[in-house]
Order: sequence, then C-alpha cells, then structure tokens
Amino acid sequence: MNKKLNAHGRNAGAPGFTLIEVLVAIAIVALGMSAVLGALSSSASTVSYLKDRTFAEWVGLNQIANMRLQMQQQQLPPVGNSTGEIDYAGRSWHWRQEITATQVLGIERIDVKVRPAEIKAGDDNGWFVTVSGIAGDAIAPPNGTTPMWGSGQTPNGQNPPGQDGLGAPAPTPPPTQTPTPSPTPTPGTPGRGALQ
Repeated sequence: MNKKLNAHGRNAGAPGFTLIEVLVAIAIVALGMSAVLGALSSSASTVSYLKDRTFAEWVGLNQIANMRLQMQQQQLPPVGNSTGEIDYAGRSWHWRQEITATQVLGIERIDVKVRPAEIKAGDDNGWFVTVSGIAGDAIAPPNGTTPMWGSGQTPNGQNPPGQDGLGAPAPTPPPTQTPTPSPTPTPGTPGRGALQ
C-alpha cells in the first residue's frame, strides 16, 4: 500500500481538521461568548441600577407627599434641612430634605435627595435622585368649581362672547350653499349622451 502523506504526516485525502484549526476556532468562539456574557452582565447591572433609582424616586415623592399632608391649613413648613431613613421595598433609604422660600409669598420649594442607606457619602455626593415639589398656602380657597385649564371657559361653563374656548376669536362659518341639481339628459337628445 502506497499512501501519500502531506507535510503534517497525514494522509493527503483524509478528512478532518488540524489541531491548529481547532484551536483557532475555539479561540474565536471563546471571544464571542465573552462579548455576549459582558453585554448580558452590563444589561443586568443597568436594570438593577434603574430599579434602585426608581425606588429612590418613589421614596422622595412619598416624603414630599407626607410633608404636604402634615401641613396645617394656612401654615407653611419650616424653612431648613432635615434628614431621615426609611425602609421601602425591602431596603433602607437615606433622604435629605431641603425647604427653601421662593419669590412667591406663601409658596416654598421642597427638594428631597435620596440614596440607599448603605452608601456613605457627604451631603453633596452619592444621591441617586433629587425630587422637587412645592407647598404653600398661596392658593385660593376651594369654592366647588373645577377650573378648565386652558379651555378659556368661564366658571359657568360658557365661552365668553366671540371666543372659541381657546382664547382666540371664533372663526366665522362659511355661508351654507344649497346644491342645485344638474339637468338630467333626455333619451334620444343628440349631444347629451344618446346613442347615434
């Protein structure tokens, strides 16, 4: 039996891959898998961060709502800073609230910064979110009417004369025209669709 051998000492006609080809293929697959795993890990950490950020925002909004509910009628919350911790969604959260006066008499601004309690940082660092709101007594007392914001309507529900409800003069409708019927062709009349 006379067999031809190639440079690697194998039969020239034998099917299969060399060791180098297999190692290169494994290296390519490993690089691709590491890229996929890196993308999945990054996506998972982003989802976790966004979940924590959402919970932090809810904690801040709840703190503003609690401040408004605790206000006595015709009494503004005291201007200044306060801090606290709260358990929410199975985690402890640290919040810092700052109440400042505004240029509008009777209105104060409430800023609440929130971060997880396990993050230890200064007063200006490490906050996940800052939520803002207002509180005050510079509003009219309730009188039983619901305002229609942006509608331009008066409290009795009627538009002012010449107004379309949006504050602009109402357009004048075009005059109505009665359509005139076109004459019907008579059978056998030349030039009017009759056969000749």
